Amino acid sequence: MMEPKVILFVCTGNICRSPMAAALLRARLEADGRAGEYRVLSAGTWAEEGRPASHYARVVMAERGIDLSDHRAREVTWQMMREADLVLVMTRAHREALQAEFPEAASKIYLLSEMVGKTYDIADPYAGSLQYYAYCAEELAALIDEGYERILRLADQGAPEPQAEGGA
Repeated sequence: MMEPKVILFVCTGNICRSPMAAALLRARLEADGRAGEYRVLSAGTWAEEGRPASHYARVVMAERGIDLSDHRAREVTWQMMREADLVLVMTRAHREALQAEFPEAASKIYLLSEMVGKTYDIADPYAGSLQYYAYCAEELAALIDEGYERILRLADQGAPEPQAEGGA
């Protein structure tokens, strides 16, 4: 059997957006009977190692039948970036930081919003209200659902050959 493709979600602290996005994609893959084909991970650009997912992130995911209680924050590493077939970030600042720190992985880093043909940042709900977290989870779920086929296609392709991009 082939090694599963690795999809890595990255946000800032790895306690809100990226663990929610990773859990939502895992649930979708599970529902499609494709969970064994992909490993879905998450990390943060400024993560405090070992922190659990934020309380409201756990609450809004539990409302969707997803348990985030075992999640522990991890700082993104060179090893993670090397192993990932696709890296999905929440903001342009995340993309720029990762491209600067891991230039060899630049061609496989995308904004999650790009999976639906748009380019915008997903706001960090950290320290916001439960309603704000629910909105963020809904936005992540919509992007993953609408961008699902593109996400899998990009992960299956792995990193494309480096090429000049116009106006990126």
